[in-house]
Formats: sequence, structure tokens, C-alpha cells
Amino acid sequence: MRRREFIGLFGGAAAAWPLMARAQQSAIPVIGFVSSAAADPSYITAFQQGLAESSYVEGRNVAIEYRWADGNFERLPSSLADLINRRVAVIAVGGVTSGLAAKAATATIPIVFLAADDPVKFGLVASLNRPGGNATGLNLLTSELTTKRLELIRELVPNVSTVAVLINQLSPESEPQLKELERAARSVGQELRFINASNGREIEAAFATLAKPRDALLVTNDPLFSARRDQLVALAASHGIPTIYDRRAYAAAGGLISYGTNYLDGYRRLGIYTARILDGARPADLPVEQSTKFELVINITTAKSLGLAVHDKLLALADEVIE
Repeated sequence: MRRREFIGLFGGAAAAWPLMARAQQSAIPVIGFVSSAAADPSYITAFQQGLAESSYVEGRNVAIEYRWADGNFERLPSSLADLINRRVAVIAVGGVTSGLAAKAATATIPIVFLAADDPVKFGLVASLNRPGGNATGLNLLTSELTTKRLELIRELVPNVSTVAVLINQLSPESEPQLKELERAARSVGQELRFINASNGREIEAAFATLAKPRDALLVTNDPLFSARRDQLVALAASHGIPTIYDRRAYAAAGGLISYGTNYLDGYRRLGIYTARILDGARPADLPVEQSTKFELVINITTAKSLGLAVHDKLLALADEVIE
């Protein structure tokens, strides 16, 4: 709603507010929170926790405007334009794609990002130690962990013939993962088959091309896949395809196995970095942090339903076993 319309509608009520209350309201900074993925209450809670660790509590001394693209990148420009019009104090973004959209939308409002891959490679910052410009944040090292995911699914399904890779080639976040997988496959002599999916219908069609029991599946990190988490897990179960994912949320939803950054800790740290901006720090002066917490999660119930025996060595390595 435009400011003039707001005043026209509520002008009489606003005139009755105590002057002190109105002054306090205007003093509360507003954070614009933008994600390429779907809304996830656990990530919101983690972000709020990070803010609270620096004494910022939503509704008390800070306001947050949330925008979720649900894997539809075309929503990002309008969401960001709206937040800029609302004059937010800082924009916190989840994902490289959201970060690039924010950088294109403003060169003045501070941006704090949670990037799954090297932000220098994508031009989000000039360097990790000296970001420059109006953006800084955290690198989750997702692409760097792709090789380990390939090793883990081969260890869990040792007789697999082909590892299929689900990838969204419309996403700028797909290319580094693709290159890392190709390199890893050459080093271990594993045959890969890349399957592109850019919407829910193509995801369903992708599973129809997989062969049981010769194939296993590796789902790459992508906002679309995160938004379609339940669909992916259900299709893997109904087709009987052993599948590895990049984060715990998939395994918690019934996926077989996941390995990657602790995303909850990532969003908590995103909140901490956002608070530092609210406290007056400049993005150019805050080095980009890199993840230090990674987690291997195995859903033993799903493994049993697929007829897979998880050996003791792999179980011992797991940070969490879901039964």
C-alpha cells in the first residue's frame, strides 16, 4: 500500500497515537529477507536466533519483511524492488541467485548473503577477505562437497552402475556443481548421467527414466529442488531409487541420505552478520565467512525399505541416524 493511501485510510487513527509511540515505531530498522527457495520455518527461526544473539528481536526492536520465490527466479526482481521502495536498512538473501538479483537491484543498500558456492566466482564480492561494494556474507561450500556426496552414495550402493544427477540448468548455481561432479567422476571412474529438471513436471519425468536397481541418484543443490523437497523424496521412495541430497531437511522428510553444510547454523550466522550491519558495520569491511559445520545424516528406515544394508563404518561416521 502506498504511503499516501495509508495516510488517507488511517490518518484519523494515527493522529491519536502518542507522539512517543510514533517516534519509536519510525526508529525500528527493517530487514528485507529474500530467498530463492520456499518458506522454511526452521530457517526463519535460525535467522531470528542469530539476530537475537546480537540483541535484535523481531517485533521489539527490528522488523523483518520476508519474500520467498519458491524456486521461481522470475519473482526476485519485483520482490527486491518492493523492499527497496520500503527503504529497508539491509537485505539478507539466501542463495547465490538471490544475491545476484539483490546486487543488480541496489548498489547502496547493504546486502548479506548465504551463498552455496564461491561468491567471488559469481561476482558477488571482489574477494573473500576484502568484499568491497555493498555485499558480504557466508559461503556454504556446497559445490566443494559434491565429490564427497558421490563417494557416499557409491559406498552405500556399491554395485550401482550409473549415478544419475538431477540438475536445474536454468540456475546459475548449477554450473560449478556440474564441473565438480565431472571432475570427481573421472577420478573415481564412475559413470554419470545428467538429467535436467526446471519445474515440477520435469522432476517427475526425470524419475521415470531411472532404472532400478542399476541407478542411484544425486540431487544437486538448487532452490527449485529445495522448494520441491517433498516431491523429490516421495518420487525416490515410489521408484525405489537410492538418493543422496545436500542437506538434512531431505533426510528428515524421508530421504535416504544427506551430506552437506549445517543450514540451520548457516542461517543463524546470517542473522549474526545482518545484526553487525545494523550495528553500523560496512559490508566492504566484513570478510566473507566459510562454513565449518558439516553433517552426514542417514535415514535408516528408508534404507531398510530400499533393501540397503548400512555398514557399521558408515553409521559411525553419521552425525545423525534417523529411525
